[in-house]
Amino acid sequence: MDFASMAANFSPYVGLAVILYAIRQTERVSNKYIPIVAIVLGVLYSFWESGGASPGATLEGLKYALLGIGTVAGVKYSIENKAKK
Repeated sequence: MDFASMAANFSPYVGLAVILYAIRQTERVSNKYIPIVAIVLGVLYSFWESGGASPGATLEGLKYALLGIGTVAGVKYSIENKAKK
């Protein structure tokens, strides 16, 4: 696997994580709704990427959402731990 294909497969996760982190920082959306926003954005992106709604696209969108939420949580906890030290 070359770097270009690996980067193309990884970019939706990073993009969604950046968007979710920005939404989280604005504080316009309560933190308890961030996972719902992630699911909606991930599934919509997956539908757009695959060209339509299908069970496979839905699962791919849920995967994007879960990885995006995990990335945002990891960044948040990393920043909080550095602030404590």
